[in-house]
Amino acid sequence: MPELIYPAVAAVSAGLCALLIIALHPLLVRYAMARPNARSSHRVPTPQGGGLAVIAATFFVAGAILVGTGQGLAGPASVAAAGALLALLGAVDDIKPLPAVPRLLVQFFAVTTVVVASEVQIFPEAVPSSVERAILVFAGVWFVNLVNFMDGIDWITVAEVVPITAFLACLGVVGLVPPVPAIAAASLCGAMLGFAPFNRPVARLFLGDVGSLPIGLILGWLLLELATTGAIVAAILLPLYYLADATITLLRRLVAGERIWEAHRTHFYQRASDHGFSMLAVSGRVFGLNIVLAVLAGVTILWPQPAVQMLALAAGVVAVTLQLRRFAGYGGMVWG
Repeated sequence: MPELIYPAVAAVSAGLCALLIIALHPLLVRYAMARPNARSSHRVPTPQGGGLAVIAATFFVAGAILVGTGQGLAGPASVAAAGALLALLGAVDDIKPLPAVPRLLVQFFAVTTVVVASEVQIFPEAVPSSVERAILVFAGVWFVNLVNFMDGIDWITVAEVVPITAFLACLGVVGLVPPVPAIAAASLCGAMLGFAPFNRPVARLFLGDVGSLPIGLILGWLLLELATTGAIVAAILLPLYYLADATITLLRRLVAGERIWEAHRTHFYQRASDHGFSMLAVSGRVFGLNIVLAVLAGVTILWPQPAVQMLALAAGVVAVTLQLRRFAGYGGMVWG
């Protein structure tokens, strides 16, 4: 695979996404306005659904390249089908909120489709394949939801997705991940860059569930593909901020007896605004932290010795913990 194909894929995907957003914007203004409420981070009605352009550009560009280069399509086709299903679910939910149970059932079906079609097994000698697949399905559903939960302020999903996908595309350039996920990563990276100008604080457009749900699925698949190369610690480090913020917040709400399926404003990135952070500052810090995590992930790939892996993971945990503490109140306790 020519090295220049990855930046070219990203550039074409970015341009296509921007053009689709411009074309779709009048329809989104008419049918998909997000009205502010007590739990919102925005103050004026803002169109949502920009994720439709992101997903369409990602699938079209990546699919065209994979077909044109004769790459295997079984795995990517299952991801595209499952992603389209989640995009449809998200579009319906954006217009008229759905009950939690039907949403979860569709998500389980979509994630199961990807896990089964991928036929991956990360720990073939330690865990039976059926058990591992069940774990991957539950982990995948949680990952899809946490990406959705974390898409709550301007640019934060851009700050999360772009470093991860750019890192994976770079690994494709040097041959450390297979071409198929690397091309998909480059395409998603470009699409998010095409979306970024419209979502810059103060945003003129939101992703909506139509975007955040399938983006979570694609990211989860890409990280799974990375883990199958043996880079398990790297696959954990890359999304570590999102994993920590969403999981700790969920546990705190469970302990407090809250209804975890209801909207709220208690994520660390949301609480940061109560302590003087602007939306741009929060997203900027998340972006910077993700660059650090990507560097640490790279270290674990270049030096796969167990001691280096553990030190890099520990450094990532410390970096994420320090940022969570700052968001919680400039040194306040993570659980406070």
